[in-house]
Amino acid sequence: MAGYGQYCPVAKAAEVLGEKWSILILRELCVADQTFNNLRRGMPLISPTLLSKRLKTLIAHGVIQRHENEHGVYYALTTAGRELKDMIMGLGVWGQRWVRSDYSKPDLDASLLMWDMHRTINLEPFPLAQRVIQFEFLGVPARDRFYWLVVENRNVDVCFKNPGFDVNLRIQCPLKEFTAFWMGEVSLSALERADKIRIEGDAQLRKNLSKWLCGSEFSQVEKGVLQEC
Repeated sequence: MAGYGQYCPVAKAAEVLGEKWSILILRELCVADQTFNNLRRGMPLISPTLLSKRLKTLIAHGVIQRHENEHGVYYALTTAGRELKDMIMGLGVWGQRWVRSDYSKPDLDASLLMWDMHRTINLEPFPLAQRVIQFEFLGVPARDRFYWLVVENRNVDVCFKNPGFDVNLRIQCPLKEFTAFWMGEVSLSALERADKIRIEGDAQLRKNLSKWLCGSEFSQVEKGVLQEC
C-alpha cells in the first residue's frame, strides 16, 4: 500500500494496519497463537496467497512473529502487536455499538460462527466425559447445514464433518436468527417463544444452556443512539 506521505504517527500506523484483512489477522491473534490454517478458518474469504502476503508484511513491521514447535508453525503477536489488543477490542465494541450487521445474507457464515463459538463457550458447566452437540442451521446450502462441537476434558473442537460420535444435544435454528442471538440481538427465550429454535437431548446440557452458550464477547455492548449536536 502506498504511504500517506506524512510524519503523523496516526498516518504511519495506518500504513501498517490499513491494508484489507490486516486488522482481522490481528483479531485472530488476539485470541491465541494461530496456525496458517486456523487463521483461514477465522477468515474464510481470504485467499491463501493474500493471507501469506499480509502475514509477511506484518512480520516485516514487527507486529507479529512466526515460530515453530513440535506441533507445527504458529503466528503470534510481538510486544508491539500485543499493545494493539485494546485497540482491536475497542474497534469491536465501537462496531457493535454503531455499525452493527443487519445479518443479511452476505454477512452470514455458518463456519465462521461455529469457529467463533467453539473458542468462546464456557466449558465449566460440562462434565469431563465427552459431550457432542450438533448444530443444524436452516436456510443455508446443504453443505453448510450441520456442524458439531465435541467437548471433552475441558477442551472443545469444532467439526465441519460428522465426527461419528453419539450426539448428546441437537440445536436447530435458522442461521440468521442464531447469529443474531450470538451477537446479543435476541435472547434464546425470545427465539423459543417465536418457535425459531429447537433444542433436544441431554437434560443437563439444556438446563445449563444459558451458562455455556453465552454469546459473543461483544454481545453485551448496547447499541448507540445517534443524537444531533
